[in-house]
Amino acid sequence: MSVTIRLSRHGAKKRPFYRIVVADSRYPTDGRYVELVGTYDPKTNPPQVKLQHDKVAHWLARGARPTSTVASLLKRTPAPPVEVAATTLT
Repeated sequence: MSVTIRLSRHGAKKRPFYRIVVADSRYPTDGRYVELVGTYDPKTNPPQVKLQHDKVAHWLARGARPTSTVASLLKRTPAPPVEVAATTLT
């Protein structure tokens, strides 16, 4: 089973809205998926991308391959910096 991270089109005619999903490559494009990891709205100015970076990192570590469009969205939307709890040594 090869897993891909790809876009699934939703929305009305001439009003596209995409879900970023993890799916088996054999599933239809707008069909069943394994997990929803984000959304992409190209009609807003600027285009709005919402990602759950922890889930995306989890699937990339397991070998999921993003499509070229999703790869460019991942590159444009970097993960927020991880906050490290400050500990004081006494």
